[in-house]
Amino acid sequence: MFLISWAMLLLFSSADAQTDLYEKQYFVQGGDTLPVRILTPLNFSMKKKYPLVIFLHGAGERGTDNEKQLFWGGSLFADSINRVKFPAIVVFPQCPAGQWWAAMKRVESKDSLGSWRIHSDSPMTGPLQLVASFVDTLIASGRVDTRRVYIGGLSMGGMGTFDFIARRPDLFAAAFPICGGGDPDNILKARKKLPIWVFHGADDPVVPVGQSRLMVNILRQQNRPVTYSEYPGVQHDSWKNAFAEPELLPWLFSKRKR
Repeated sequence: MFLISWAMLLLFSSADAQTDLYEKQYFVQGGDTLPVRILTPLNFSMKKKYPLVIFLHGAGERGTDNEKQLFWGGSLFADSINRVKFPAIVVFPQCPAGQWWAAMKRVESKDSLGSWRIHSDSPMTGPLQLVASFVDTLIASGRVDTRRVYIGGLSMGGMGTFDFIARRPDLFAAAFPICGGGDPDNILKARKKLPIWVFHGADDPVVPVGQSRLMVNILRQQNRPVTYSEYPGVQHDSWKNAFAEPELLPWLFSKRKR
């Protein structure tokens, strides 16, 4: 028992050390504040331009502590090997409690999509608008390779990912929504050649797998470049499987807008 506890302690200590590499920042626009954690490349140079990765967390990581948003995914990009192989500016914004990355509405009847729907006919949510403005500010700094701007997210953040790529179709070079969903009437507004890798657990009780299947089927019908990984027996935590995919980061950072 001692050995198991010690191993777990080492694991969490390592994860904490990695997420500590993310600088705390706060983006203020008008009367609104967006907590943000930023990982900069090793040996950062003001003379270079770098890929930019935006990662949108799930509903459980909402708040204002500017810490919880790194709980899932933060250590992936902060891993020392990944930082050497894939130098990038990585941004983890935090959505306030009670708010959403994408405009969502609850429906009374449940079907294969569950009880939530994404409605892109509504304006972009306040938190996502702040993220968009912050990204624009980073790009304006001249340090971002605008051909290599990427976005991903899990659960609520997967929904935000689908929403963002439709609202800003010329911004992204690739996207990876995990256990999310989107507006089927809106997704084709995304850039036609945008590579998307979608992940979901087949037994997800929180966000039904039908949400991702619907988006993937629509994209495939239009011959869009979409890859789909569905994990049998996996419930809502399919991000663990996605982050363990050895080809995720090589795939992501190989994409460029042309």
